[in-house]
Amino acid sequence: MEHNPKIIICDCDHKDVDTEKAVFDAAGMDFRWLHCMSQDEVIEQCQGAVCFLNQYVRMDEKIFKAIPSLRMVVRYGVGVDNVNLADATRYGVQICNVPDYGTNEVADQALALMLSLTRKTYMIGNMTRAGVWNYIESVPVHRLSTRTVGILGVGRIGAAFARRVHTLGCRVVAYDVRYGESGRVFPDFIEFKPTMDGVLAQADILSLHCALTEESRGMMNAAAFSKMKEGAFFINVARGGLVDEDALEGALSSGRLAGAGIDVVNAEPLSGESPLFRHENVVVTPHMGWYSEESAEELNRKCAEEVVRFLRGEAVRCPVNQL
Repeated sequence: MEHNPKIIICDCDHKDVDTEKAVFDAAGMDFRWLHCMSQDEVIEQCQGAVCFLNQYVRMDEKIFKAIPSLRMVVRYGVGVDNVNLADATRYGVQICNVPDYGTNEVADQALALMLSLTRKTYMIGNMTRAGVWNYIESVPVHRLSTRTVGILGVGRIGAAFARRVHTLGCRVVAYDVRYGESGRVFPDFIEFKPTMDGVLAQADILSLHCALTEESRGMMNAAAFSKMKEGAFFINVARGGLVDEDALEGALSSGRLAGAGIDVVNAEPLSGESPLFRHENVVVTPHMGWYSEESAEELNRKCAEEVVRFLRGEAVRCPVNQL
């Protein structure tokens, strides 16, 4: 293996990189797997790299300027929140992601949280374990086919979630900033609303499936929660930054929300002191929606394959910025 190969996995918390190694070995390419925890460690340890596979460390001008050989970063995941795309484009660094590796898993996670909340299995299960054997503690529970599910953001995951809840008999209403764009096809059972407020007002269960942008950051704030139906449930498996967590806690404390299912938060891991944990009707999971054994292998493989394409001079599959 080269001492300074062109390919460096600069940071990832995976148990191994066997899948990536198989892809690179087949292509006759060497790589290094490092565990850099900061930009300074990346700069110190990754000189000469052409391609990074990256998970957490922020990629911006500091990195791009200090490692002039760098021409590509493939992010382990869908989001590129830790990448300054403007800086990358200015320095001629191609950014790629893997937008399609965990679609079913995240949609399943949203569905699991929805069922746990609406059937109150999490809350009543804890009561039963504590010796309270009384279904009355779960009142009210409603038949799913009488419920309206609101979806904000109908990309791959939002559409997959919509298909799941439609199968259960739920009415589906949605808002998507890209609705109406040429070439985009949506399931015909989704009722699209012209504004987000139209979804907030009708949803018995609201599920977020939006990308985190400067425009969408904090979109679920106190004003948004105040427009939701009394007794609605709220689910977020997208990005923690979409939600003002103080406003969410306020909506739970006031009783406006009947419960919340959260897989992503603003600062991970969520502190055990978070006021969200005071509510028995809140289910919090540790950003696991993306995960299955199959999706993890797919993510690693697709990241490595993207690097191989780039180094061979082929068109990349999932460019995030345009050079």
